[in-house]
Amino acid sequence: MLCHDSHSPYYRTPAGPVPAGSQVTFRFVSDDAAGVILRTWMDEERAYPMTFDGHQVWELSLTLPDKLGIFWYDFIIYHSDGYTQRYGAPEDDLGGEGHVCEGHLHSFRITLYNRTWRTPEWMHGANIYQIFPDRFYKGEAVIRDDTPGRRMHKKWNEDFFPMRERENGSMDFWGGNLIGIREKLPYLKEMGITVLYLNPIFKSLHNHHYDTGDYTKVDPLLGSEEDFDALKKGCDEAGITIMLDGVFSHTGQDSIYFNAFGRYDSLGAAQSRESPYYSWYSFEDYPTRYRCWWGDASLPECRKSDPSYQHFIFDSEEGIVPVWIKRGAGGWRLDVADELTMDFLRKLRFAARTTREDALVLGEVWEDASNKESYGEIRCYCAGDTLDSVMNYPLRSAVLGFAMGEISAFELARLIRHQAEVYPVPFRYALMNLLGSHDRARVLNMLVGKEFSGMPRTEQHKVKLSRAEYNLAVKRYKLCLDIICALPGCPTVYYGDEAGMTGCSDPFCRKPFPWGHEDINLQEFVKGRLNHHRDSVLLRTGFCEVEATDDDTLTVRRYMLDGRDAFGCRTEVTGEENFTFIR
Repeated sequence: MLCHDSHSPYYRTPAGPVPAGSQVTFRFVSDDAAGVILRTWMDEERAYPMTFDGHQVWELSLTLPDKLGIFWYDFIIYHSDGYTQRYGAPEDDLGGEGHVCEGHLHSFRITLYNRTWRTPEWMHGANIYQIFPDRFYKGEAVIRDDTPGRRMHKKWNEDFFPMRERENGSMDFWGGNLIGIREKLPYLKEMGITVLYLNPIFKSLHNHHYDTGDYTKVDPLLGSEEDFDALKKGCDEAGITIMLDGVFSHTGQDSIYFNAFGRYDSLGAAQSRESPYYSWYSFEDYPTRYRCWWGDASLPECRKSDPSYQHFIFDSEEGIVPVWIKRGAGGWRLDVADELTMDFLRKLRFAARTTREDALVLGEVWEDASNKESYGEIRCYCAGDTLDSVMNYPLRSAVLGFAMGEISAFELARLIRHQAEVYPVPFRYALMNLLGSHDRARVLNMLVGKEFSGMPRTEQHKVKLSRAEYNLAVKRYKLCLDIICALPGCPTVYYGDEAGMTGCSDPFCRKPFPWGHEDINLQEFVKGRLNHHRDSVLLRTGFCEVEATDDDTLTVRRYMLDGRDAFGCRTEVTGEENFTFIR
């Protein structure tokens, strides 16, 4: 018998992430080993003989490095006949009970995080609502916009303009704006929303606004800086915090900074090497060939190490990150955060936190944020020095997969336990637990296998759910929402999902909100779940245990321990909440 289970506090005490410099006790069970070595590495490989208790347990207490990041370990087992074995983690890298490795060995890992790190309390178990601003609600506003090529829809509920296959509708505008969002704040408050995540609002050419033209101005079709101030005031009154979308990996080709078409009153990098923005970009054959985001020439990539660019983003007086926090944003969601350097992220977080003590920096990272390989290096985003938390795409995939019968309850529980093992409490309880988003087909389509991302857009446009498919999708969506409301982190609703919106991938996942045509029953269900989550301290900050009783059944228990919550804070809340989810 050989056993080490990294999910169990018996085999590793304390279990889960620990502050850097902590002492951890490791245990390994073997009934016939002559000796066991704990092999570790962080900066260098080391080997520590473990002590035998005379029965079957080998034990070692070790003070871990006083350094942030991932600490790796595995075991070498010696037998009296001279035979040696290697024992490592499961091959899926989700931790738990390991196994003897004959070939490639996967090691167990411990996240070492900053002992003094705190994430904003307003984000712990928040209810998040994501809005694509052009498509939520059109408030009365005087619009003065001379941006060429934009196509305005006259009616809110009309379809996309006819498009050719290579088009993606990015120049279609329905006129949703900040004034409209402010007018709908009573709706969001009634839904139980506490955090409003806005897709980019800054002046840009396209409706998605990920091609920033001017970081200092709200896009005129969305409103003005004064409209943002009014929205912020309304959010304060409704108990809602605004999270802005920060696109700092690249700018727009059509921008003050690059100015490829000369539309801006500036000397852009594409116009002259004497431009104050020239050093922001990497030109290969000036001015027509340059590094750009994923080969898209409309999105020239920024040099994150450039001092001028860093000053523009981080300066305490004029930097974009501090200025919009001073204006009222509670923090930033960072687009493609894993394409920003770790140095850039550290400086961004410092700029945010020195401006507002409880500012949030949340990243778009699609994989395991504790162990992400990016640009040839392993990055740990949950050590307390870069991101406060991330969008929880791995959980999203697992929850949707469970609801659709693609994975078992055991596999879902395993992923949830893994995140508890590698994500520190401040990070885990601020996770953005999303189901739908602007980057994927509508979740109702996903839940009945009608995503069709590889289908030509002209064909995606024709896809509709039958009544039976819609009813099945809604049933599954309710199960998914129930699950994410029961787990640590922040249940997130993409605008319109609660109203029953459907559609394939971009741009059909970004249709206007169907005001007056909502699925009222679904809306009421979502409202009930989010309000209960908002009002339950147990769900927001309580401890969590998950179990799978069979392939189709997941149980979740939320509770306090010895009068304290998961953060170690004293609480008068007693009792527990128990949930059983059967697909």
